Amino acid sequence: MADRHQLLTEQIPHLRRYARVLHAGRMADADDLVQDTLERAVSKWGLWRGVGSVRPWLFSIMHNLFVDQCALRNAQATQALDDLPDAAQPVQAATQELRLEALDLLTALQGLSVPLREVLLLVAVEGLSYAETAKTLGVPTGTVMSRLSRARSQLWQLTSGEGTPRPALRVIDGQRSAR
Repeated sequence: MADRHQLLTEQIPHLRRYARVLHAGRMADADDLVQDTLERAVSKWGLWRGVGSVRPWLFSIMHNLFVDQCALRNAQATQALDDLPDAAQPVQAATQELRLEALDLLTALQGLSVPLREVLLLVAVEGLSYAETAKTLGVPTGTVMSRLSRARSQLWQLTSGEGTPRPALRVIDGQRSAR
């Protein structure tokens, strides 16, 4: 029991961070989602195989709960970034320019669709592998890779201030395969 308690407690900061972004900074909703996730994990503890990190399994539970919540609400309301609590603001004392850039990034993240935002957060912020992310979200690994590519591209467009798509990768002579 103590091992289970410790494993779950160690994951709470990761779950809270992911839930806050999923819920557009609404702390009460994010905390409810974390609590629901932990309750479900405790009640279904026998389903965890005990192999590797418990984090992908917890993120999978959270993802499923979030999808269920969205289906019930049918539309997710967003909150203005000016109304976000201080906990969602950058931790480090930043210059005005860095603070504006951070707010622009948060705005851009909220501009991504939920599937793209989920993949980007799980891979880039939480450090899950493509395979772990695919298992968490219940999609093929190729879908994770394509969503991540689209998320990065859209995030680049939203933060660069340009309406043009991100420049394509340069093809090196002899490296393109014939189709």
